Amino acid sequence: MLSSMVAQTKTPTQVVIVDDNSTDNSPKIIKRYTNTYAWISSIKTNASPKHSPGSKVIQAFYQGHKTLTQDFDIIGKFDADIILPTNYIEKTVALFLRDAAVGIAGGNLYIEKNGNWIYENISEKTKVRGPIKLYKKDCFNAIGGLKKSIGWDTVDVLLAEFHGWKTSTDTSLHVKHLKATAKVYTNKAKHKQGEAFYRMRYGKSLTRIAALKLAIAKKDILLYTRCMRGYYLAKKKELAFIVTQEEGAFIRNLRWRGIKKKIL
Repeated sequence: MLSSMVAQTKTPTQVVIVDDNSTDNSPKIIKRYTNTYAWISSIKTNASPKHSPGSKVIQAFYQGHKTLTQDFDIIGKFDADIILPTNYIEKTVALFLRDAAVGIAGGNLYIEKNGNWIYENISEKTKVRGPIKLYKKDCFNAIGGLKKSIGWDTVDVLLAEFHGWKTSTDTSLHVKHLKATAKVYTNKAKHKQGEAFYRMRYGKSLTRIAALKLAIAKKDILLYTRCMRGYYLAKKKELAFIVTQEEGAFIRNLRWRGIKKKIL
């Protein structure tokens, strides 16, 4: 990831690497880059080593966010298991410049299968995935930043639309994703997806559709069962929602319109 970042045709103003409790050779790699490039800095956190979809990565993001030394026009969150094409920053920034209403932008993720890089088909190509997102500052602030919960990279787009912002994707930007999504999730962690649907105020019917769609995309029918179990557990525990009632109503209407459009 760092090699692809320093090779960009448009260099970022600042990159903050968050070493979140790594136990491998990451510190030595990080040091090599921070010693070489003045615009790259790093911090180390000691969060739990246990994988927790969504919340853990956003907590790490905000540890880095606190160290920003200057104001920004565009901010991004990038995972460590990606390789960016050299023109990723340049072409994504161009999406913002082309249309002032664009608040979130990026490319697409590809995974390796039998020696070929294929699209990671768990969402439409029009959706910018969590590991490679860039946000315009005004949009980032309008949506209240990133939610410290699984589902953050779905609700951010929905809230952006609620506040009048657009999402733009350059499908020519193929980002290599070295670890397929949910590859290391435990069964308990897979319940978290259903929890996310609950906390986004999807309601039972929309959750069933979303869970089935996800299970089909991942070719794992048990994923549907785990999603629904996660939804009902979250409802039983009365977990806090991550959107307001008004935002929830907007999200449900938006989702139902999308479903009806595909059917008709």
